[in-house]
Amino acid sequence: MKFVLDVLNYIWNLPENLIEPIEFLPDFLKDALIDSIGLIPFLFLIFILIEVIEQYYTKKKHLFVFFIKKIGPLFGSLFASIPQCGFSVIASTVYTRRILSRGTLVAVYLATSDEAIPVLISYPQQAKVILPIIFIKIIIAIVVGYLVDWLIIYNAKEPQVIQNQEAAASEVENEQGCCHHHLANAAHTKDFWLHPLKHTINIFIFILIISVVIGFILSRTGSEEVLAKYCLINSPLQPFLVALVGLIPNCAISVMLSMLFIKHTITFGSLVAGLCTSGGLGILVLLKRNNDKKDTFIILSVLVAVGTIAGLVLQLFKF
Repeated sequence: MKFVLDVLNYIWNLPENLIEPIEFLPDFLKDALIDSIGLIPFLFLIFILIEVIEQYYTKKKHLFVFFIKKIGPLFGSLFASIPQCGFSVIASTVYTRRILSRGTLVAVYLATSDEAIPVLISYPQQAKVILPIIFIKIIIAIVVGYLVDWLIIYNAKEPQVIQNQEAAASEVENEQGCCHHHLANAAHTKDFWLHPLKHTINIFIFILIISVVIGFILSRTGSEEVLAKYCLINSPLQPFLVALVGLIPNCAISVMLSMLFIKHTITFGSLVAGLCTSGGLGILVLLKRNNDKKDTFIILSVLVAVGTIAGLVLQLFKF
């Protein structure tokens, strides 16, 4: 047991032992490299688990389409809250076939956290916020999803080619998740290991870049408090601005929001606001495939409004 602990301790301290002696690197760059490299083993294990979950989703796609249509926002919110990068893509694809309700799609987006949960898990000191984030977003998603179906009566244009449920579900097989991998049929191929590795490298690069930028700014401003002030910490504008940023359909955005929260630059409320609008690649599919632009605008507007209000309420009550 002692040998195992010694090996783990050696691995944990290896980045610092390798990088700290490099004298020509500035301190902020050393810190960013040490912190980012140390996360690689944790990220890889997390993304292996996510790959298993994602493969389960795609194998059961026909079942998901059936239950989402019957139960709607409740089912969509619960499954979208599980860390994975394909469910919002699946939901968006099926919605553009008009098999999901608008409220169900909104619920999926609101419950999705994209890459935030894996990043936060990688920082043990942030473990206490993970369950509150998931719980708050699920509650918001369920309530707002049903309200959208009940209150918004605008009928979106039908797709150019009407498909049945089975055809819409099979369309998922042609969709791609992050890192341009197919969402289906990877369980027995090298992609099962290759995608988590690529995903780990991508997120590592995102974290490193964001950490370097934040570290450089901190080296100039002098403290996290000063940087937080520049970022409008505790201002009512911050949740709104972060909610707008969250709409950008790229997993780097949720990584950036998580890192800003870890560095005490945005509030917990602003983090929730940004993650409520961060529907990942699902939003990109909606923008590309939904032939009713007014309907797309309604969905995105609801996300921003809900994210902003949730962020302001959490900020007001000092969560």
